[in-house]
Amino acid sequence: MEGATNAPDPILLTLFANRFMSVAEAMGRSLQQTSISTNIKERLDFSCALFAPDGDLVANAPFIPIHLGSMSFAVKYQMKLYGDSLKEGDVLMTNSPHAGGSHLPDITIITPVFDANSKEIIFFTASRGHHADIGGILPGSMPPTSVNIFEEGAEIVSFKIVNGGIFDREGLVDYMVNKPAQYPGSSGCRNIRDVESDLKAASVFLPNHKGIQLIHAIVDDYGLKTVQEYMYHIRNNAEMSVRNLLRDAAKRAGSNVLEAIDYLDDGSPIQIRVEIDETAGSTILDFEGTGCEVRGNLNAPISVVHSAVIYCMRAMLDLDIPLNAGCLVPLDIRIPQKSLLAPSRTAAVCGGNVLTSQRIVDVVLKAFHACAASQGCTNNLTFGAGGKDKDGKSIAGWGYYETIAGGSGAGPTWHGTSGVHTHITNTRIGDVEILERRYPVLLHTFGLRPSSGGGRQVPRRGTGVVRSIEFLEPMQVSILSERARARRTVSRGGGAAGAMGAQ
Repeated sequence: MEGATNAPDPILLTLFANRFMSVAEAMGRSLQQTSISTNIKERLDFSCALFAPDGDLVANAPFIPIHLGSMSFAVKYQMKLYGDSLKEGDVLMTNSPHAGGSHLPDITIITPVFDANSKEIIFFTASRGHHADIGGILPGSMPPTSVNIFEEGAEIVSFKIVNGGIFDREGLVDYMVNKPAQYPGSSGCRNIRDVESDLKAASVFLPNHKGIQLIHAIVDDYGLKTVQEYMYHIRNNAEMSVRNLLRDAAKRAGSNVLEAIDYLDDGSPIQIRVEIDETAGSTILDFEGTGCEVRGNLNAPISVVHSAVIYCMRAMLDLDIPLNAGCLVPLDIRIPQKSLLAPSRTAAVCGGNVLTSQRIVDVVLKAFHACAASQGCTNNLTFGAGGKDKDGKSIAGWGYYETIAGGSGAGPTWHGTSGVHTHITNTRIGDVEILERRYPVLLHTFGLRPSSGGGRQVPRRGTGVVRSIEFLEPMQVSILSERARARRTVSRGGGAAGAMGAQ
């Protein structure tokens, strides 16, 4: 089925939008309840979504924006690899940026949904979770010093983690422990038990299986033809909403061309030129002028760029619609080759997903005159122990990862919010009770950082936070962050710049 032809019933349109979103929400609750890692169970660093038979995003719950836009790339990549060979009981696993991934700790589990009668694929369910350690040169698999992808842990282009209903533990251990340890200076996954448990929860039991059950329930209620028709109606509704947004943006700006530029701490520019066609309600978003691929890990895969852009479009819409593939239809995103937004096959990318993506969001929102920049960074803290012994053999250990909150930018009629996770990192921070019970640390301070928002002008930008941790035994600690060395967060309309971070 290539699309819907009949005009949608507005009541059924709203009903199906909420039914589809409720599938993703139920998947997320199931994943949280069945996982054991702090990162997924407490920090909620995961996303679940529903995809059309062609791999386009249909609906999602409001999880992690940077996951949701890029997961469609991952689903479509696997579809090209397997074609029509997938069968019931197959579950796919991937995390490679080359195959639609964001960065290596984000592992995607994809399950096809088959029609009960025709046995054809009618949907895909997928979940993506950030796993605290998947190997690499440092515990936490987010090394600030990585210069290639091999130093960041296990890379999996495609792995059938469940084949015909049989969980492939041997293959999982090979991918997660043995292969990354072959690279000089790197270790395999330091806590395969937790990672295996979370992946088994996602791929064998829940949440994807829960999503399949709920999809079949909707099909039973309305019939496959009606369900797929409204899947396309929802996508078309999102498309028209974005087209109207673009027309309004051009009118407010008094110009069909919008431009903005910002910089990473090393001076690499991220530049955008937005050309809006008011008649069609479409736009070209051209990142020409963005800096070249960097030697470090601030390179952002193309799928991450699309995630950041689709998030901005959805955030600027004053409508209650699901984020889905329709939001991208009016957009022609152009990314220069060999730039840090289109990195080479082996480039390091762990920081691009969590730092550069925030800067892309800032630049897009700046071009549309939507709001001032937020913290511009996710402040990635990792610590842990384990790795390799003197003979080079991997030894068991553990890793912990969290993103530290900051302030959100103010808009024309509203204040920014203090001490929150902004934009692409819609996660929680580790609760003190969980943190101190599960890890050898003491949390001494966690509070707002006075006057870090940049001044007392109205509207006011949100302020950042102070987080002070004492480590009770020797371990490796690292932080991957921006806005802490050279550049402060920028503002528009005469607002003061935010304070630089400090570690």
